[in-house]
Amino acid sequence: MFLGIDLGTSELKLLLLDAQHRIVATTGVPLTVQRPQPLWSEQQPADWWAALDTGMATLGQTHASALARVRAIGLSGQMHGAVTLDGDHAVLRPAILWNDGRSGPQCARMMADCPALPTITGNLAMPGFTAPKLAWMREHEPELFARVALVLLPKDWLRLQLSGEAVSEMSDAAGTLWLDVARRRWSPEALALTGLTEAHMPRLVEGSEASTTLLPELAARWGLPAGVVIAGGGGDNAASAVGMGVVKPGDGFLSLGTSGVIFLCNEAFSPNPGRAVHAFCHALPGTWHQMSVMLSAASALRWATLMLGMPGGEADLIAKAAALTDTQRQQAPIFLPYLSGERTPHNNANAQGVFFGLTHEHGAAEMGYAVLEGVGFGLLDGWQALRDGGGTAEQLWLVGGGARSDWWARLLASLLNVRLVTGVGAEAGGALGAARLAWLAVGGAVDEVCRTPDIARVAEPDPALAASLQARHARFQRLYEALRGEFA
Repeated sequence: MFLGIDLGTSELKLLLLDAQHRIVATTGVPLTVQRPQPLWSEQQPADWWAALDTGMATLGQTHASALARVRAIGLSGQMHGAVTLDGDHAVLRPAILWNDGRSGPQCARMMADCPALPTITGNLAMPGFTAPKLAWMREHEPELFARVALVLLPKDWLRLQLSGEAVSEMSDAAGTLWLDVARRRWSPEALALTGLTEAHMPRLVEGSEASTTLLPELAARWGLPAGVVIAGGGGDNAASAVGMGVVKPGDGFLSLGTSGVIFLCNEAFSPNPGRAVHAFCHALPGTWHQMSVMLSAASALRWATLMLGMPGGEADLIAKAAALTDTQRQQAPIFLPYLSGERTPHNNANAQGVFFGLTHEHGAAEMGYAVLEGVGFGLLDGWQALRDGGGTAEQLWLVGGGARSDWWARLLASLLNVRLVTGVGAEAGGALGAARLAWLAVGGAVDEVCRTPDIARVAEPDPALAASLQARHARFQRLYEALRGEFA
């Protein structure tokens, strides 16, 4: 039995996987985000631990015999978050999360001070990454910064609580802006930009390797055997890729979660920072990946649903949008989905959401359609950035909460002009990938463990639909350029 722990932004998920690839149990514990100031996004690490303890107690009540057979634990987690600790491993301040936008000025200074930074790290300096967050602390919280002895990513802080050891792995570390991504090691030059050294960093392993073992007292508390191995694990997207078998060059997926991600697996380090494309290590040795990332995808749909007061939730809003005629869709407003700023291709933390072209004739259906389409346009911009850098795929696996809508899947397939395939059990995401990485860490073979799922649904591109959207997409792009100077 293998346990996957996935620390998301809105939920901590647990998954038990057996050696026959059966998902034996899953459970989730909700999490909340604090936004004390504009552009800020934070969580208390103690809340992550409380959620994990609650989830383990739930599994213990329902699947105690399965927990007693766990051989290894894998970790997946939200990337880029900064957990700062003092010399006694006490948390110094709330964790600054991936969608926090406060460190834009620090990013500009880092790029000016080290023009070679994208060559080393494979990425432009963006507020989402970990390093600019520490640069912000250094400037705005100097007394706290002086006490920083260790910086951990969210899932690696959980590992510290589970094992007492500070360890990270390549896929998550690649999202810090401190890793030499080609060489898969910490970069002294990048660390120096934020006044840190390798002594402030955890040691590194590959995601499929054993990193440490579970503390005996926790094993006894949760009903696990002694000596349970903890795998390196992976950042949420790399772990999700492992969960779908996206581990070979040319494999890829589209994730419609809080953020929107297009992920392509590569056999070599392939940076394209000029288009704000991310180039990271994969969770498996000798493998890399590229990503386009938009910061508000399914979260934009959730926001619109709450704003419009839809009694039937997100499915209700999608159904209303899908029922519009072609003429009504052509006359709908345009929506810029930049509710949390944007990464690919704009790298603009100040970008904001916009409804353009509203009239008295527009209601919830038209506004809902504009949001669904606007997210699609944002993904298309990212897909074009990936293709400009040589990325390609014959099909993409579709995952995340937004993947439940066949109508939205068809819209996205048409915009991207690529087949979108939904797998059986795709909603397991990073938790399944984490469990698979645990399996690999105790001797599992990649070809056996990292299988692709059975196909549940396929969304084929509709050329006529794509053609009908070209003019609206061009207008979408013009609106961003026209408004870019107003966002600051």
